[in-house]
Amino acid sequence: MLEQTVIAHPVENDIVGHSSAFANVLNQVRIVAKSDSITLIQGETGTGKEVIARAIHNQSLRSRGPFVKLNCAAIPSALLESELFGHERGAFTGAVTQTMGRFQQADNGTLFLDEIGDLPLELQPKLLRALQEREFERLGCGRTIRVNVRVVAAMFRHSCFGRILRPQILSPSQQADRQHSRGSDGMP
Repeated sequence: MLEQTVIAHPVENDIVGHSSAFANVLNQVRIVAKSDSITLIQGETGTGKEVIARAIHNQSLRSRGPFVKLNCAAIPSALLESELFGHERGAFTGAVTQTMGRFQQADNGTLFLDEIGDLPLELQPKLLRALQEREFERLGCGRTIRVNVRVVAAMFRHSCFGRILRPQILSPSQQADRQHSRGSDGMP
């Protein structure tokens, strides 16, 4: 019920800002939401990258599908592949059931990968293949799984993903928004 309420609101109600930079972000959200391309949101911590990603999802043709999120920096690197792609029962010690990864959970919806720049180097080729081909293999499974998922990624630091993921939305910094909102005397 709450999810339906959030989806029904226009993006302007979810993103709060009064600067021309925020107006630009809202315009970019409207544009990229119409496409199905992989989108990269860049910005500092606390600037609303997840809110922007959800706004893109809510305005897209995938809005009735799931919005699945994963913070790549918050998951230990040894578990990240399983979180992204899932695993078969017995694929590793402790894998007592088959588990769907976030890519499969987001099928017909949007997968938001936060802090994608912190992804371990050894996992990047597998993720790039999943992004380009929309297919992957679960850990311990030789069968290829195809998904229909739109990926929105976010990062603060520059990485190889920043060079290949297009289009990009730059989330304005909080400091820039505060400065723009002040009058010529520096007062709000």
